[in-house]
Amino acid sequence: MSILVVGSVAYDDLETPFGKKERILGGAATHFSASASFYSPIQLVGVVGQDFNETEIAFLKQRGVDLSGLQIQSDGKTFHWKGRYGYDLNEAQTLETHLNVFANFNPVLPQHFRKSPCLFLANIDPTLQLEVLKQMENPKLIAMDTMNFWITSKPEALKKILKKVQVLMVNESEARQLTQERNLVKAAKKIRKWGPEIVVIKRGEYGAILFTNDFVFSAPGFPLEDIKDPTGAGDSFAGGFVGYLSKHNGRLDQTDLKRAVICGSVMASFQVEDFGLDRMRHLTKKEINERFQAFKALSHFEENLII
Repeated sequence: MSILVVGSVAYDDLETPFGKKERILGGAATHFSASASFYSPIQLVGVVGQDFNETEIAFLKQRGVDLSGLQIQSDGKTFHWKGRYGYDLNEAQTLETHLNVFANFNPVLPQHFRKSPCLFLANIDPTLQLEVLKQMENPKLIAMDTMNFWITSKPEALKKILKKVQVLMVNESEARQLTQERNLVKAAKKIRKWGPEIVVIKRGEYGAILFTNDFVFSAPGFPLEDIKDPTGAGDSFAGGFVGYLSKHNGRLDQTDLKRAVICGSVMASFQVEDFGLDRMRHLTKKEINERFQAFKALSHFEENLII
């Protein structure tokens, strides 16, 4: 199945203890697309300015991303974010945010995008997420992300969109802020009552936990020697997770959901190995399959318990 993703396409200036890069390709929709494209065909809806480089368009097209829905505004500049990380790579310090053309983003779906069976609503204003849903023609699988800014500023709109999706992906602090629950098990249970039958809580280097009404599944973070930049790891996780489910016809049984979590963790583990999307530019399916098996070995143990 193809996946439609709606969200930001950006340029990032990044500084971590391991280096510094300027004007590298970023944005939630971009990171998601690069990751998910290893599993399924991608349709992207976003907006960029006249400064957006043709080489970035060529890269996305090379990854099989349909850019029919990418709006290019000749009278503006692309969304630009500047951030810094200390040795705690789970927290980013925002130095500058220039929304530019993204400030007036109005997602209009091309006609052939509206029939997409799978939709991922990346981190954008929940009122825009609702507008996107109105343009869709009965998608089979809807997943979404959000962030603390929307949780604080647009709680009612966020509650409305939650009623209409099957999967919500948030990090630990967002889950707690959204539900006012310190305990993640209680937080996930409360979110599921609001609509999503599946809640995935991303825990950065500590992995991810998936909650459904029937089971809970926890995946570890993959132990890496070299981590350069965590930007986009959550969106890359979402790309692997939704990409796997889409590749398998949107099935939401226990086995497929567990595998989807591992696929998400695999893609996030590659994402952090280099700045921006540089790791994704030369990643191979062979490497992905090998790391999937490494995840399996990492968490496997003998079942017989002797005391």
